[in-house]
Amino acid sequence: MLSSFAGRTALIIHQADHHRGALEAQIHRIGLTFRAQSPATTMTLEDAAVDFIFFDADTGHESLFPWGRAFPPVPLIALLASEAPGRIEWALSQHASGFIVKPIGSGRVFQTLLVAHQVHAEMKRLRDTVDDLAERVRARPLVVRATIEIMRLHGLDEVHALDRLRRAAMDARVSVESLAAGIASQPALAARLGDTPDTVSIAAPKGRRATT
Repeated sequence: MLSSFAGRTALIIHQADHHRGALEAQIHRIGLTFRAQSPATTMTLEDAAVDFIFFDADTGHESLFPWGRAFPPVPLIALLASEAPGRIEWALSQHASGFIVKPIGSGRVFQTLLVAHQVHAEMKRLRDTVDDLAERVRARPLVVRATIEIMRLHGLDEVHALDRLRRAAMDARVSVESLAAGIASQPALAARLGDTPDTVSIAAPKGRRATT
């Protein structure tokens, strides 16, 4: 949990009016460095090189963010005056981590920043975990094929062949799935996984570090 926003930066995507003025005043008091731009301005990935983005969900549109509806690189905080379900649904579709209802009252910005930072970090962690599991599921047939090849070449049963594959992956500092993919593309690699296997890092494709 953040305890200070000193040194953090924010981008405000909102037309110049009293709502933006109230937000800027609170952000300034908190200690955030910020800049503002109109929702009509074409946003680039360079513009997103900040720690937080506040955006006007009342006037938001599909081309507002350069990453579309993909998961944002930083926490997004939606500013809403309308209670129309369509506007709320749109803000949620952008993966907003926090909401501030207009008019912007005193004290709301600080707690929203804290929550948004935590929610975004947790959402990213969960998405990374899901992506990692999905990758492992996709690579499972390659792991099975590599295990069978090690069994055939070295006269091992399934348990010991898989253990040898895992140990070789750890020594090569890649994931089991990456090493299995290397064996699929270079079958001779499996022959090198003997009792004292040669290093395979030069032949195995670069991938994630091995996990235990």
